[in-house]
Amino acid sequence: MTERPFHHGNLRAVLLDEAVAVLRESGVDGLSLRDLARRAGVSHGAPRSHFVDRQALLDALAELGFDRLTAAVRRALSGADGLEDRFRRVALAYVDFAIDDAALMDLMFQAKTTGRPGPVQAAAESLFAVLEGAVGTAAAGDDGADARLLFKLLFAATMQGIATLVVSRRIDRAQGERLVDAALGTMLGSELGTRVVGAR
Repeated sequence: MTERPFHHGNLRAVLLDEAVAVLRESGVDGLSLRDLARRAGVSHGAPRSHFVDRQALLDALAELGFDRLTAAVRRALSGADGLEDRFRRVALAYVDFAIDDAALMDLMFQAKTTGRPGPVQAAAESLFAVLEGAVGTAAAGDDGADARLLFKLLFAATMQGIATLVVSRRIDRAQGERLVDAALGTMLGSELGTRVVGAR
C-alpha cells in the first residue's frame, strides 16, 4: 500500500478513517492496531500513542460514529418544514447512516450498552439530545418524560430495524423508504405519538 503523507498531529484521524474503512470491508473482527499501522504507513507501535489497546480504538470509533450520526441528524433538521417533514428527514438520515455504516452502527450501540461514563457516553447523549429536540415539547403530565423516552426508543428501534432489513437484502432501499413513511404515519398517529408530539 502506498504510504499516505500526514502531519504528526493528525495521525489519530488517519487511523480512525482507516478503521472505518476496515469496518466497511470486513467488520469489527478485521480491526487490529497492527494492520491499521500498516495501512497508514507508520510503525507498528505508532497507533499506541493514540489508542492504548484495541478496546480504546473501538471506543474511539463508537464516539466518532455518534458524532457523525448526530451531525447528519442536525443537517436533516436544518431544512425541515413542519412536524412530519422534520421526522421524515431525521428518520431517513438515521436509516441512511445505519445502512451505509452498518458495522459502525452496531459498534456504537454495543459500546453504549457498557454503561461506562466517558466520551462514548457523552457522544451518545448528544445524539439523543438532538432527537429530543426533534420530538418537541407536547408531552405533559407526570408520565410525560416516560412517554417521550418510549417514543424515542420506539423511533430508534424501528429505524434500526428497517435499516437491518435493507442491509440484509430482505428489502431494497426504495422499499425501506416506503417503510419509513408507513412507520412514521403509524407512530405519529398513535396514542403515544399524540401524547408526545400533539395532534397532527
